[in-house]
Parts: sequence; structure tokens; C-alpha cells
Amino acid sequence: MRYSKDHKQETHARIVKKASVRLREKGAHGIGVADLMKEAGLTHGGFYAHFDSREALVIEAFAHAMDRSTERWRKLVEDMPPERRLATIADSYLTRAHRDDPGHGCAVPALGAEIARESPKTRKAFAARLEQMIDMLADQIPDAPRATARKQATATLATMMGTLVLARVAGSGEFSDDILEAGRGAVLERAGFTASGVKKAAGKKAAVPARH
Repeated sequence: MRYSKDHKQETHARIVKKASVRLREKGAHGIGVADLMKEAGLTHGGFYAHFDSREALVIEAFAHAMDRSTERWRKLVEDMPPERRLATIADSYLTRAHRDDPGHGCAVPALGAEIARESPKTRKAFAARLEQMIDMLADQIPDAPRATARKQATATLATMMGTLVLARVAGSGEFSDDILEAGRGAVLERAGFTASGVKKAAGKKAAVPARH
């Protein structure tokens, strides 16, 4: 049976989406091609009709996940005052729900350590998406030179992702919750907010309600 071009594209997208979730849940080497194809409702034999290699699928899958994260952040803050955006992104990122659902969360804490040991091609693709994330966060920092905004965005992203990794290592109890709280506090402090989400002002506190 011959399928239309649209059908093939839809199938390809379905494989990438399913693989993206499973790779974040199980790790880059925690699930094989046969299982990934089964997840998408296809046979192992059909894999090479869509991808040149397993590496090609891995690259597309984590790129899909990182693009989704960036787009989610953009939509989250699009109607917010610029000065609140970075803190809001961090506050939404460092949550129990995100900690407990790696399959639908950010790809970097889930796969970053493994990707660092992959081929130069895979690392290059990952790094390109990481730069896009940093640029997007830098766009949310008002009234700062671009180099300064990128530096702050990089530090914020590193804090967010490192916090999430440690929180997952610690499990889901009080210690893990404390790690999430400490990470949120560090990011808010760097962004010029108090731990309760109130914007700091010179000489006094401006009571700006936090949005979560």
C-alpha cells in the first residue's frame, strides 16, 4: 500500500513525539528502536523509512522537546510585564509536577548528562537548541545590555536545570521539596525578587503580586 506524503509526515511526527517522551523517561539508551516504534504503533522494519539512524531520531526527539519548552515559556509570559517574566518562568519550572513527570518536562535535565557523551553531531544539535533557550530567556530581561542579559539567562537556566536534577535525585520527599525551594529562591534573588515573589526596589519594596 502506498501512503500519501502527508500520511508519512504525520507518522514521522508521531514517532518523534512518542520517542521524545520515552527518551526523557528512560534516557537516551534506556529504550531501543523496536520499543520506540512499538510505542508509535509501527513495526521495527518501518524505522528506516523515516530515519537514517537511531541517532537521527534521538536528535529530532530532544529537539522537539526543547522547542516545546521554549514555546511554553514564551506563551506563559507573553502578557506579563517584562520585569516579571524571568522569575515567572523559573517559578513554573521548579515545581513538584515538573520534577515528578520527566517524560513531559524539559529535556536538558532528563538527557543532558547522556548527550554530553554522545557524538559531536548530537552534541552540536543539542547545544544549538540550548543557545536558543538562553536567547529566549535573555529576551525576557529588560533594560540590560545583551551580553549582560545572556549571562544572567545562562546562570538562571543552569540554576533551574541543576536544581531539577538534584530534586529528582533526592526523590519526592521533604528534602527534594527543599531543593526546589532553594533553587527558586536563588533565581528570584538574582532576578531582583524576594522569596515571596515581590519585586525589590531601591529603598523600599514594591508590592507586585506574584503570578504562578
